[in-house]
Amino acid sequence: MGSENLSQDTLAEQLLELAIKSGAEAAEVYQSRSLSRPVFFEANRLKQLETSQSEGTALRLWRNGQPGLTVAYGSVTAEVMVEKALGLSELNHPETVELASNFQPSYPDLGESVPIEVLVDWGKEAIALIRDAYPDVVCNGDWECDIETTRLVNTKGLDCHYTDTTLSCYISAEWVRGDDFLSVSDGQTKRGELHPERLANQILQRLLWARENVSPPTGRVPILFTSKAADMLWGTVQAALNGKRVLEVASPWAERLGKEVVAPSLTLYQDPEAGPYSCPFDDEGTPTKSLVFIQNGILQHFYGDRTTGRQLGTDTTGNGFRPGLGSYPTPGLFNFLIQPGSASLPDLIEQLDDGLIVDQMLGGGGSISGDFSINVDLGYRVQNGQVIGRVKDTMVAGNVYTALKQLVTLGNDADWNGSCYTPSLIVEGLYTTGRSN
Repeated sequence: MGSENLSQDTLAEQLLELAIKSGAEAAEVYQSRSLSRPVFFEANRLKQLETSQSEGTALRLWRNGQPGLTVAYGSVTAEVMVEKALGLSELNHPETVELASNFQPSYPDLGESVPIEVLVDWGKEAIALIRDAYPDVVCNGDWECDIETTRLVNTKGLDCHYTDTTLSCYISAEWVRGDDFLSVSDGQTKRGELHPERLANQILQRLLWARENVSPPTGRVPILFTSKAADMLWGTVQAALNGKRVLEVASPWAERLGKEVVAPSLTLYQDPEAGPYSCPFDDEGTPTKSLVFIQNGILQHFYGDRTTGRQLGTDTTGNGFRPGLGSYPTPGLFNFLIQPGSASLPDLIEQLDDGLIVDQMLGGGGSISGDFSINVDLGYRVQNGQVIGRVKDTMVAGNVYTALKQLVTLGNDADWNGSCYTPSLIVEGLYTTGRSN
């Protein structure tokens, strides 16, 4: 299911031709096809294999400047889609037509497919490594190869497409000790190859730290967010860098370009060729590009789509993405990287005289205001540079912007947590509350 197969499909050309014949002055077609092959493990054993396919087409057109958007899944007829889109356009106010012209006719496909047998072997290997050390632990998980093809065509001559093959896995290890229940989970998203031994070792480390339950620290203490948990902080930062939030004057950084907004040790950027979340163009057909948002603590850029860029007077940054097939492009990030530091995770732990490691959380992070209060699902207390045990019934509260100004140390263990590439880090200025065991 390569990108060349989708580019040979004539539905997009039929939709554009019919839209223009029906009175539209401009139109675009966004097509997505995916093939997924997940492998599921339950209670330490292979449970089932699946194969699922999906196909969707979105038509957006403008007649008399009024936009109309319609979506269809599977096999569809061009006449029905165009009729629906034209009907919906009559309900909308006129807007500026934002379409890209052709930049590059084709892009190389990304990633490589992996046979189901290999996914099964990887899953068995990871579970075996965990249960060799902890026979009482029950493991569940899924290992998946996902192939997605994207094509974007419009009436200004744009026609771009590529196929992205991504591998992902997830394992949870459940440990019941009397009345105490512990669940440790972790995962990977990569292209080309997954690493079951590394994944198993990460879970084994957490199980080792959780052998004892201890009382949490209380009050204002340094917090070490692991790379798995740190993206809670970056969600707020991504919202503050969103050009749409700047236009709405909702971002606290709207008037802060060229000024220090976080600790000088922080550099935040995007890279169109980095990691499994790279992509060659956004959902408006604009080539993605490298962009440094914050350099050494100084705010350099916001990100936006074509409409937001025009309104800000900065042009698009290649960050126009659809939250869903039936949505209009809006400012979004395809990847978000935090430049790592030089300290290993053990080095970070040794820096804490009395502190808390946050590794898993319940609930979401803070809003664009930065204020948050989270329940720690999996956390560990550190005293005199040593992990002494797991904490329960613990909350952490504070403000993201304040915490990032009081950053103590960045780790060198950056990893992908979703589309965010972040290391572990220690911050101050946060408060913990908890119940003594």
